[in-house]
Amino acid sequence: MFLPFFLQLKQAKIPVTLREYLTLLEAMEKDLVTYDVEGFYYLARSALVKDERNLDRFDVVFSEVFKGIERIGGSDEIENVDLPEEWLRKLAEKHLSEEEKKKLKRWVVGKS
Repeated sequence: MFLPFFLQLKQAKIPVTLREYLTLLEAMEKDLVTYDVEGFYYLARSALVKDERNLDRFDVVFSEVFKGIERIGGSDEIENVDLPEEWLRKLAEKHLSEEEKKKLKRWVVGKS
């Protein structure tokens, strides 16, 4: 799910390792940060950046990969943003009633 982010960090010559990436995924799996872009930014930065000289490059890559997400919920006008499906699914589980989930499932199935 966050593999493109990891690969762009490597492409930007930020020395991230597979172990660090797996640590980030493990932290996400344990819900250390949930649906909070700023929280995810700090979690990712702490898991993936081991030298402060790489912080600026990390910021550039992060903003490129996750551009537009910070506006969700904070603006009347929401643009089409490619959110990870796992985030949307967990958000729905957290905030929707069983009836709303069934309606949503029928709507999604009807669209495909």
